[in-house]
Amino acid sequence: MAAIKGFSASNPGDPQPGDLIEIFRPAYQHWALYLGDGYVINVTPLEEGPPATFASAKSVFSRKARVRMQLLKDVVGNDTYHINNKYDGTYDPLPVEEIIRRAEYLVDQEVSYDLLGNNCEHFVTLLRYGEAVSDQASSVSLCFASLLQANRAIGAIGLVTAAAGAFSLLGLLRSRSRERQY
Repeated sequence: MAAIKGFSASNPGDPQPGDLIEIFRPAYQHWALYLGDGYVINVTPLEEGPPATFASAKSVFSRKARVRMQLLKDVVGNDTYHINNKYDGTYDPLPVEEIIRRAEYLVDQEVSYDLLGNNCEHFVTLLRYGEAVSDQASSVSLCFASLLQANRAIGAIGLVTAAAGAFSLLGLLRSRSRERQY
């Protein structure tokens, strides 16, 4: 497997129009699509106005986003990124002219956003391939499923512990009431 070469605002690499850009934020990845001449298209939280990313917890749970055309260096900021056309082996990319035309049509439009079903990776893969796919959403879903299972297990353990405690307390109360009777 080839090593992934990371880039930054000061070392932009050589993205080509239509390339998917994966930006590494401290707790997640943000996705954009390279348009050319240093510009990308991406979705940003509707509530936060012009900022480039979904940076706050509030925005991650946002239900609406705005499609923005911004300079790659502004979207990346101090983070790193790489060109990641990872679905090219599964889906045929649309012609670059079609990708750019579709992207430019959406600039400044409000779109729905959902972390699991319609996130920034879904948005850019729909533009590049005509299919909205996201491994990121699958990973988040698996993480949520694991947390739910862990929560259920903790709940079951808590229920068993509470029941055992209740029975112990009842046993203690019974033995004390017997002691008083005799």
